Amino acid sequence: MRRGVVGAVLVALAVAGCSSDGPNSAITNAPLCETGHDREAANAVILMAQSVPSATWVPCIRAALPLGWDFHHLEASNGEARFWLDSDRDGTRAVEVRLTESCTTAGATEIPSDREDMRRLELVERISPGYVGRRYYVFDGGCLTVLFSLAGDSPGEALALASQVVGVVARADLQQQVHDESGGRLELDP
Repeated sequence: MRRGVVGAVLVALAVAGCSSDGPNSAITNAPLCETGHDREAANAVILMAQSVPSATWVPCIRAALPLGWDFHHLEASNGEARFWLDSDRDGTRAVEVRLTESCTTAGATEIPSDREDMRRLELVERISPGYVGRRYYVFDGGCLTVLFSLAGDSPGEALALASQVVGVVARADLQQQVHDESGGRLELDP
C-alpha cells in the first residue's frame, strides 16, 4: 500500500504541474473510502483531495454497490473532481458525484442534513419523464454535489443509494495517511 499512495501522490503532482484546467484521463479505479486490511482511502480519493485543495471533506464510495450499479470512472482536474455511477435500470452515468471549491445552489431548498458539519440542499429539476435533480452538501472549503439523471421507474432507489453509498473522508485523515504511508517524505498538500 505504501508504494501505491506514494505513486498516487507523485502522479497527482505531475498531473497538477502539467495539466490545463481541462479534465485529465479517466481513472477507472473506484474512489473507495476504505481499502484492504489497513482500511485506508483509495489513491483515487487522494487525487480528488489534491484537485480541490480547499475542501475539508472529500467524497468516496463507502460501501459495496448494490446489484445493478457499477462505478463508471473518475475525472480530476484543477479545481474539480467527479465520478459517476451507472445503473442497469437508470442508465449510464445515472449518478454523478462532484467535488468543487464552491457551488451555486440557487433555487435549491435547504433540508436537515444527514452529514455532520455540512449544509444539505435539494433541487428537483424534473420528475417526468425520468427524474433529474441535485443534492448539495456545502461545507468549509468545498461543495459536494450529487447529480441524478434517472431514467428508471424507481428514482427513490437511486436517491437512497446516494445516501448509503456515497461517503466522505476528512481531509485531515487523508493528510495523515499520505504522511504515514510515505514515511514523512510526502504531504497531501505540498
